[in-house]
Amino acid sequence: MLTNNKISYKKIFLLISIFLLVLTTFRIGWIFYHKTPDHPHAEKGVIDLREWNFTDSQTITLNGEWEFYPNQFIHSNFVPADNYTIVPGLWNSMDEDKEINYGTYRLKILLPTVDSINEQGNYGLIFKDLESAASVYVNGQLVTESGLPSDTISHYESKLGIYKAFFHADSDEIELVIEVANYENTFAGGIPNPVKFGLGDAVEKNLFFAHSAQLMVVLILLVHSAYAFGLYIMGRNVFHKELVYFGFLLIFAAFSVIVDDDKLILNWFPINAEWSLKLIYLSFAGTVYFILKFIKYVFNLAQAFFNVLFVTYVLLTLALFIIPSSYMMFVGYGIMLTNVISYTFIFIIVLQIIKKGDSDAIFILIANVVNLYNVLWGLALNMGLIDIPYYPVDYLIAIMAFAGFLFKRQTSVMQLNVKQSRELKRADKAKDEFLANTSHELRNPLHGVINIAQTILNNKSNSLSVDDQNSLKLLVRVGQHMSFTLNDLLDLSRLKDNKIHLRNQPINLHSVVSGVIDMIRFMMENKKLKVILKIPKSFPSVYADQHRLIQILFNLLHNAVKYTNEGNITIDATYREKFAKITVTDTGIGMSEQVQESIFKPYQQEEKNPTVFEGGLGLGLYICKQLVELHGGEISVKSSMGKGSTFSFTIPLAKETSTKIESIQEVAASYEMDHDKLVDLSEQKPELTSKKARILAVDDDPVNLKILRSILSREYEILTVLNGDEVLKMLVKGEWDLVIADVMMPNMSGYELTQKIREQFTISELPILLLTARSQQEDIYTGFLSGANDYVTKPMDALELQARVKALTEFKQSVKEQLRMEAAWLQAQIQPHFLFNTLNTIASLGVIDTSRMFKLLEEFGNYLRRSFDVHNTDSLIPIENELDLTRSYLYIEKQRFENRLKITWDIPDKLNFKIPPLSIQPIVENSVEHGVLKRIEGGRICIRITYHEKSYKIAIIDDGEGMEQQKISQILNEHPTKVLGVGLSNTHRRLKKLYGKGLAIESNIDEGTKVTFEIPIEA
Repeated sequence: MLTNNKISYKKIFLLISIFLLVLTTFRIGWIFYHKTPDHPHAEKGVIDLREWNFTDSQTITLNGEWEFYPNQFIHSNFVPADNYTIVPGLWNSMDEDKEINYGTYRLKILLPTVDSINEQGNYGLIFKDLESAASVYVNGQLVTESGLPSDTISHYESKLGIYKAFFHADSDEIELVIEVANYENTFAGGIPNPVKFGLGDAVEKNLFFAHSAQLMVVLILLVHSAYAFGLYIMGRNVFHKELVYFGFLLIFAAFSVIVDDDKLILNWFPINAEWSLKLIYLSFAGTVYFILKFIKYVFNLAQAFFNVLFVTYVLLTLALFIIPSSYMMFVGYGIMLTNVISYTFIFIIVLQIIKKGDSDAIFILIANVVNLYNVLWGLALNMGLIDIPYYPVDYLIAIMAFAGFLFKRQTSVMQLNVKQSRELKRADKAKDEFLANTSHELRNPLHGVINIAQTILNNKSNSLSVDDQNSLKLLVRVGQHMSFTLNDLLDLSRLKDNKIHLRNQPINLHSVVSGVIDMIRFMMENKKLKVILKIPKSFPSVYADQHRLIQILFNLLHNAVKYTNEGNITIDATYREKFAKITVTDTGIGMSEQVQESIFKPYQQEEKNPTVFEGGLGLGLYICKQLVELHGGEISVKSSMGKGSTFSFTIPLAKETSTKIESIQEVAASYEMDHDKLVDLSEQKPELTSKKARILAVDDDPVNLKILRSILSREYEILTVLNGDEVLKMLVKGEWDLVIADVMMPNMSGYELTQKIREQFTISELPILLLTARSQQEDIYTGFLSGANDYVTKPMDALELQARVKALTEFKQSVKEQLRMEAAWLQAQIQPHFLFNTLNTIASLGVIDTSRMFKLLEEFGNYLRRSFDVHNTDSLIPIENELDLTRSYLYIEKQRFENRLKITWDIPDKLNFKIPPLSIQPIVENSVEHGVLKRIEGGRICIRITYHEKSYKIAIIDDGEGMEQQKISQILNEHPTKVLGVGLSNTHRRLKKLYGKGLAIESNIDEGTKVTFEIPIEA
């Protein structure tokens, strides 16, 4: 959590210096406390301890010169040694000419007399990491063994770890012999650590202290790890991944303790020296890896060097288990070097974070300094510069620093939550006051609108048309629905202020329910719903507030209708003792257990289906629950996904059933609605011959469709449907000038519908206007990105809607007119050379064949008349007119080119359908000029019309020159060049605009071309 308290680097380094001074003081104190006192060292293979005072709490080291026999195993009969080596030490420090794989160390220990110091004569030895297998003999007796040393690699087994040996000294002189073998890394073989010697009790205490300290640290780390994972699992929505990374960090840290130092893991599992080293390096790499992960995530850092380090650790870890064991030490050095680099990188990053003002990062800085400090002391220990028992303080301080950081963060989050909670409560109270005040302010003008509309509707002297009367009735109903919403808001405020007072009286439940069913019938239109009332008229009276009971039932039935598209809604009631139980059961989509738990909370929406958006404020069921409880009853819900829901509530029975009951019909009269003429979609028949612009509107709410019809029906021919699938079906049944689509619809949203329409029609070919309840930037952007031309926010303003619809329909009409005029213009642009050639042909025939000349003149005149026909600007003309123009054109070309042009007509008799003008002739002309006549020998053109079940298929086939696929794509492009065929492109666009499908061209070079298109029979 960032704060504004920036800390200078000077203060940070001063803090680090003080902290390091404290750590160093603790470490030095630990060293001095456990320091082995000055004692004799071995010389020439002998250590003289006769004057040494042994205690039961202290051990000494057997450091010094030992006899060494390289590449020899000697248990007894030692010859005088001429070779000595320093212990502790490795073979790589010896000046030997040959490679050493095994050898024998020998030391003679001179002890005090048994009677003077150690009456029992019990002694002990401690060995650590004898490289890499060893057997220890005391006076010729095997006292301990690590691995299996051998003079041959086939019998050799390695093992590292802490080992102890106890023996009884019967004399004041003992012979200690250690056989060591190392075939894995011969330069690192030997005795790398001091051999400790002392009384048996001192050895036991020494080992017990070290092991206990390590196990204590491991236990602390694992407990904190389990705590971190547990917090993450229990609060997955609150806590983040830093707890997971922290947990793994602790696991690897604990693992490093049991595989390093005294290697406690070797007491539990048989692991050889090679794998022991691999596990050590793995634990070091894993610990720092998750420290990096933790820091990167918790501070949301994006430095690329993090990824470099992550990849490096992964590669080095893989190398541990892949490369030969002889190179493993180099991988280990790589890991240690990467650790140092990582700690340095963390140090720099955390310093920058602290400098920016995040004072909590001080904890991470402390942990990082402690870890790096611990690594440096570990290197000094491994290099033999110091010799102290296990030191747990650094690990514990580092973990406490990490835990302190998380605790501080969580404390800050909790404090922020408390502050935000207070602010939310104040905002919630202000919201309730605002809603209550707004509701009060809106009620008067709303009721004024309703009353004025109702007055006009009731005025018998008004000569209103049926459509106007229906529009006024719709206005009254919409106003009443708004009034219900405002009442909910007011009721919410009253419930919170305990201002609702019930006026209970005996009520006929059957009558009330019947009236409420009539109130919600308008919501059921165009839904295959059946409401079943099973409450008999003789059902005992209930004791309730009539107005509030209607409100409860209306909200429950409203909810049932909203989430049930087809099936039944059943209202039933039973009674027992003093309460009646009313149930409302639907066969709708149901709800999950999670939704059922929150359904009666305020402002909760039933998000059962992510593709469905339902309006409302989410107050209805909450108010139902409060009103039922005010009556002394209870409300509950049972539901299963896909099987429907059952709402049940109890209400007290009336004590005196003979009391006269006021008819609920009179009470509900103000809500009575005429449902028969709201929106009757089944009787809509679009007028295909209408001169008005044709609009296709879609909305899943019949009320919204009725509003659209009432606003637009006078100026436009409008057809309304309830879903996107119906829109797609209607698009192929005729030409439309505009699609108006609601954005939030079930099954197919307005965005998805727009995308599907754009697969067939461009923005200019068919404009789309979206209706959206939201006007946020992302909603508008999504609408335009989907392909919409414009949008209107709901609730719709009539003038705005009319203005936008007018702009879009006029835009469509202008594009339509442009295409028509373009088609006529294309035909009118008769090429001059075609006229001259035709006239020359006529003149030639006047000399040699006058009958042919007159026939050609007749066809030429027909061609010109058809080309300049005023009906060429119409959308559709009879097929015979288009064929007549094509015949005249082909006759002229036939007379000019005689045998080079052959014509085949494959056309049924008595064709009776319409076709866009200038659709066949431009294709035939293209086949003649760019197909057949490109060949010297000419070719044949076939005009074929075939009848199919739902369409006429027209094909123009030639065996001319053909064309490449690229050229076909260019011809059908939206903006082709004139060279590539403007006429074909225009025909393709007009067909696609009218029928949703344009030309289909099949062609192969030197084989010919086939151009086809279809005319739907419905058109």
